[in-house]
Amino acid sequence: MSYNKTFIIAEAGVNHNGSLEMALQLIDVAVTAGADAVKFQTFKAEKVISVNAPKAGYQKETTGSNESQLEMVKKLELDEAAHAQLYQYCQHKGIQFLSTPFDLESIDLLKRLGLEIFKIPSGEITNLPYLRKLGALKKRLILSTGMADLGEIEDALDALTESGTPWENITVLHCNTEYPTPFEDVNLRAMLTIRNAFPGIYVGYSDHTTGIEVPIAAVAMGASVIEKHFTLDRNLPGPDHRASLEPHELSAMISGIRNIEKALGSGIKKLSPSELKNKAVVRKSIVAAKVITKGQVFDENNLGVKRVGRSGINPMRWNELLGKQADRNYTADEVIET
Repeated sequence: MSYNKTFIIAEAGVNHNGSLEMALQLIDVAVTAGADAVKFQTFKAEKVISVNAPKAGYQKETTGSNESQLEMVKKLELDEAAHAQLYQYCQHKGIQFLSTPFDLESIDLLKRLGLEIFKIPSGEITNLPYLRKLGALKKRLILSTGMADLGEIEDALDALTESGTPWENITVLHCNTEYPTPFEDVNLRAMLTIRNAFPGIYVGYSDHTTGIEVPIAAVAMGASVIEKHFTLDRNLPGPDHRASLEPHELSAMISGIRNIEKALGSGIKKLSPSELKNKAVVRKSIVAAKVITKGQVFDENNLGVKRVGRSGINPMRWNELLGKQADRNYTADEVIET
């Protein structure tokens, strides 16, 4: 897996609230914002969540405590027909369709659709049967690492590669699994720790903060992939809307990332094309500090350095002029041309 620019995933997730119409609208938003891919979540709730599983704290805050986690998630399922329609709509719109499978049957569903990239969510990083099944596909994989330490990341990578996925097909995303993530818990430098711990691995960042500055900063630090939740409206009911960007914010984030990519440049320190026109105006040249007559010796008193609006003798050659004789008369402020 190689990247010639940051691969930006607009994470629709379950922010369609179980509505196919809303999911299609989310695709339109991602296309308008300029994302490379739009990602959903694929699951059979009963295969993922036990009847006794409690809601996470953020889920209780956003959806209340009157229903179980299973009941909440069941309402957010999209069936195979809906997946096929979303996949086809993405093809029509020119954006890549992605979805995160949360169970083994969902991996098969996405394989049938023809996905070439599979996203592994943070919660499955310790699910060995799941990792082995995905690894055996030998597809491009993006692995989120929320809640994980380096040892768990290494174990997951071992499971994927030993199952058949080449190392170069895997991208590892630093992530924090709290919605929204407090800025003090982001620990963005951990992305670099992951890159250093696993030489040759591509790294990126999956963001759950409330703003757009952290993913933009991640790109400046070398992220190859950025993933960010978005919604049609942050006030909609549902577990993830509150920690998601609204359409105008998603557009601003992607614009910021693309600008940062341009600004990073080649790393070669040299005169840029835009600077060229200012060089002669801003740089200084050696001038006559006072009237100098032909044959007079140049010294510290009759020479000066000023902006002259054109190229003259570079002041770094100051010592070369000292002690030489003027070959003509100079008026004050005239550029020395010897």
